Amino acid sequence: MRNTSRTVWAGALLAAALVLPACGTVPPGSGGAAATEPAAAPISTAAAPTTGSSAVEPAATKAATEPAATKTTTKKAAAKKIAAKPALVLAEGAKGERVRELQVRLRQLDWFTGSITGSYGASTVKAVQGFQGRRDLRRTGSVDTTTWAQLTKRTATPTRDQKHDVLRPGKALYASGASGDKVRELQARLKQIGWFSGSVTGTYGSATAAAVQGFQGRRAIPVTGAVDARTWSRLTAMTRTPTSDALHNRTPKPSKAGLDSRCLTGRAICISKGTNSLTWVVDGKPQLKMDVRFGAVGTPTREGTFSIQRKERTWASTIYHSKMPYSMFFSGGQAVHYSSDFAARGYAGASHGCVNVRNLAGLQSLFAQARPGDKVVVYR
Repeated sequence: MRNTSRTVWAGALLAAALVLPACGTVPPGSGGAAATEPAAAPISTAAAPTTGSSAVEPAATKAATEPAATKTTTKKAAAKKIAAKPALVLAEGAKGERVRELQVRLRQLDWFTGSITGSYGASTVKAVQGFQGRRDLRRTGSVDTTTWAQLTKRTATPTRDQKHDVLRPGKALYASGASGDKVRELQARLKQIGWFSGSVTGTYGSATAAAVQGFQGRRAIPVTGAVDARTWSRLTAMTRTPTSDALHNRTPKPSKAGLDSRCLTGRAICISKGTNSLTWVVDGKPQLKMDVRFGAVGTPTREGTFSIQRKERTWASTIYHSKMPYSMFFSGGQAVHYSSDFAARGYAGASHGCVNVRNLAGLQSLFAQARPGDKVVVYR
């Protein structure tokens, strides 16, 4: 009987030795290699149980169900995921000097037009969203490290005066009472962006001073009515060098020169990226010509031969919710339309792919003449 018990006990030990190693799991991606299996825990015969059917799983086997390599891989993946998400720098509700700096930098790019308050409110959120949208970043309205890096790369470090809305005018280059060719240029440039509406006279009078004041007030420049270096720099950045016709109040007569050959037959809206111009041509004869602005690098205006698909006298972008009056759609959502932003900011801004026109009266005339099906040619 004793020999029989020993035989049974030895058999149980052998069975346990064969079963326990198989409890370990193979780490994902190991290909099931035997080398990755944990070794079986040693079994002691000194304290071997003689009764009962349940057994305690050895500690080594429990550890084997979650190999160290898997834990390390999981931690690394989690760390990588966290690192991939840009850290937040500023968000709505924040206050202080950093917010003041943000507002000044946004103002430098004409995204923020309010007072520098140091409070991250709705107007700051909207300005950040606009900047993010133009740079193909997520339009969160909050400033993360990526947004901040893009903004600081394009702007100058604000001075203390700028951060606290202290405006100090520079030395006047041109002021009331001045006259000459430079004043003509000033008036013509102001006329391009809708600040000056009278005749170009070359005399710096009250109308010119009022136009300069309006321009300065919109751009956080001391409102003096006199042109200092800062005012002149901003104005020239937003406008084109006036033509002789513009300087002497002559209505320009559009010509065939420089027009793409596709524009010279039938009815065509001929749009040149090289000269930033739109020319309305009927049977090879140019009828009118206007300045235009195109899409940014991330949202370019398509080039090629198209046709007017539909016309909308009043329209608003379904994506950006900006107004697009007198729209003539020629390629999907891209259209020729009037832009108040172009009229106010000139070439300092860009569209999201549309062809912007700032001459409202000229575009109204074109809108009345052009018909669905007329050609639209966009070229360099």
